[in-house]
Amino acid sequence: MDFLDHLTSFNTLLVMLGTSLLGVSCGVVGCFTVLRQRALVGDAIAHAALPGVCVSFLLFYDRHFGYLFAGAVVFGLLSVIMISSICSYSRIKEDAAIGIVLSSLFGLGIALSRIIHNTPDGNYAGLDNFIFGKAATITSADVWFIMVVSILAIFFVTIFFKELQLLCFDREFAWTQGYPVMALDIFLMGLVAMCTAAGLPAVGAVLVASLLIIPAASARLWTDNLRTMLFLAGAFGALSCLSGTVLSVAIPGPLASQGLPTGPLIIISSAVIFSLSLTLSPSYGLYAYLVRRGRRHAAS
Repeated sequence: MDFLDHLTSFNTLLVMLGTSLLGVSCGVVGCFTVLRQRALVGDAIAHAALPGVCVSFLLFYDRHFGYLFAGAVVFGLLSVIMISSICSYSRIKEDAAIGIVLSSLFGLGIALSRIIHNTPDGNYAGLDNFIFGKAATITSADVWFIMVVSILAIFFVTIFFKELQLLCFDREFAWTQGYPVMALDIFLMGLVAMCTAAGLPAVGAVLVASLLIIPAASARLWTDNLRTMLFLAGAFGALSCLSGTVLSVAIPGPLASQGLPTGPLIIISSAVIFSLSLTLSPSYGLYAYLVRRGRRHAAS
């Protein structure tokens, strides 16, 4: 089977659709976490999703994505509560609290996944795929689920755009105007948890946070307008997912164990887009910085 046959196969098109939808929603939601300076909290939520998936499987003994998604969201929000509690009731700063919660919950997830793997039906669970992701195993039901989550995430961002904008740019002003800033912060982390949980089958708990951070950071380099940033982040997220999937098809052993996995290639593609943005952005790129610096030296 040649490259075009692989590229147009049903499995590859399914992966393209599912990951592209995920890239759009993660890019859009990630803009608010980057502007809110809560990007690393998203990383903690991603790692906390793994024990949530394991606990859901142990409770229901069913690999249905709906059960696993619910567990991942619950544990993602639990990680936010744990980080906030550590910062509020101790002298530990947020960066250290994130590291403590992230590593502890991820370690718990690894331990639980090993326990499940050692059970008689452990291989059926296939939960190891949620650590690093395995886009080739995405089913039609998974894509429908990702589509619903993506539509809901973008819908909520559209409805609460003004409130989220205030939360990111002027939290104190939002509080003086009577906005429930704590509830809005939890709501934003809930959106992050939704997108993170939806991305586990494709890119895994280790890499899914990158889809929330890198496209948003790339878009931030191109514009100061939030609406434009949301559009660019969604486009960069989708482009990263499409190009990563195409690369996995182009390399020998497409979407198979002997070829390069799709998830990491998606993140590499996203990193390439960020590198180009960092270099070529007309306002904040390195090239523009060097040009401005040369002009200042010439003028002096």
